[in-house]
Amino acid sequence: MRTRTREPIYSTAIAAGRGIFGVFRLRPSVTGLTHLPDAGGAVMAITHFGYADFALVEWMTWRKNGRHIRFMAKKGAFDKPVVGWLLRGMRHINVDMTAGAQAYADAVRALSAGELVGVFPEGGVNASFTVRDLKTGAARMAQEARVPIIPVAVWGGHRLITKNHKPSLGEAYRTPVSFAIGAPMHVGADEDPQQVTDRLHATLQTLVDGAQARYPEPGSGRWWQPAHLGGTAPTPAEAAATEAERQRRKAAAREAQAAL
Repeated sequence: MRTRTREPIYSTAIAAGRGIFGVFRLRPSVTGLTHLPDAGGAVMAITHFGYADFALVEWMTWRKNGRHIRFMAKKGAFDKPVVGWLLRGMRHINVDMTAGAQAYADAVRALSAGELVGVFPEGGVNASFTVRDLKTGAARMAQEARVPIIPVAVWGGHRLITKNHKPSLGEAYRTPVSFAIGAPMHVGADEDPQQVTDRLHATLQTLVDGAQARYPEPGSGRWWQPAHLGGTAPTPAEAAATEAERQRRKAAAREAQAAL
């Protein structure tokens, strides 16, 4: 049963996304589509290799059952005039890193009310295109709200836009985008969130491995393929070192700004 909620701003955003993806003539493929719930709350735990992952997963979900996902987004995005208005209009969840408890409570409230909440448990975009260590938030929210976790791997979406690389329009045109959806993970009331998170990591890695194996284009020697599969993407260690240096520079810039 398809249950489309009337939300003008979200519907307009989806229409715009569909138009953009149509211009690029993306080639989507999905495995495990029946695992997407048509009703009820669930934590959508998604891999994060590209900046368009949230839009791609919403597109795929909407095509299946017309549902909207409430993504957790950083406060900096909400503070921007137009972007913030759109995010609030689509009822996404504001994550203030200095007051994370509020975002967590808002997410649990949405889940308990039957919403889909989208999270990227790796944190930011991972330039190595491998599944790195996950934060435990997805497991803790699912446990408190008594809803399942739906693991979702996206492969190919990073070829549209990602960290440290800006593909040309020609590169992005007709890009295959693979979605792999795992079976719902139910979290027991007494389970250790870290053990659930470890299980989620293993599941996401298996889904990514499968999506990569089925991907219709060879990636050997390509920037978008991880190093362990013969691509030229940085190794996890190299990507972590680069990210640590980027965070150090950002922190130094904030300190310098505060000193003015």
